[in-house]
Amino acid sequence: MENPDFKRSIRSFVLRQGHLSTAQQRAMDEGMPKWGIEYRPEAIDLEQAFGRAAPKILEIGFGMGGATAEIAAANPDKDYLGIEVHGPGVGNLCKLIAEKELTNLRLMRHDAVEVLDNMLPDGCLDGVHIFFPDPWHKKRHNKRRLIQAPLVAKLASKLKPGGYFHAATDWEDYAIQILEVLNGNADLENTADGYAPRPDYRPLTKFEARGIKLGHGVWDVIFRRK
Repeated sequence: MENPDFKRSIRSFVLRQGHLSTAQQRAMDEGMPKWGIEYRPEAIDLEQAFGRAAPKILEIGFGMGGATAEIAAANPDKDYLGIEVHGPGVGNLCKLIAEKELTNLRLMRHDAVEVLDNMLPDGCLDGVHIFFPDPWHKKRHNKRRLIQAPLVAKLASKLKPGGYFHAATDWEDYAIQILEVLNGNADLENTADGYAPRPDYRPLTKFEARGIKLGHGVWDVIFRRK
């Protein structure tokens, strides 16, 4: 899938092999038939996928899924679609869905860019979450970062008017880049004067809390679709 804005194909991930435990594999085998959505190159009806009309929030790269499950549990009036390619995270989130008996979470194990291009209709989302994406902190690797103008343009087109885009990072250099990229999109406007305070719906992870105690920063950037 070549994109004229990139010399290489845009992808939402770099695949790394992770160890899938027996419990994670079992949770994925049992859970994905119930909560998984298979990739197909055709538009999906999200209300049909969740079985109801409710605000729809997309999360790209949910990692091990702890924060995703916590957000879904605390906001039963909203539906969450999580996309992640790494098996251990998908398996772990399936396990959490079962433990918490969540009904408002669906999962996809596929490249988010292809899902955006081929499955999600324009204006179908009420929000987008990208929390702590890989910072690719070495300068020569910055071009691999997920949040760049072509992807943001795709995401903006999927948001309803008034829908929000929320990114969070603990790398200041990446936070600066995210703010610049979002400010450069004419369809989006900042909800804050620069960085936003962490909203109540984004839980404070143990890793994040430990970093804050050590004086490390965390930056939230929240824009809305005009």
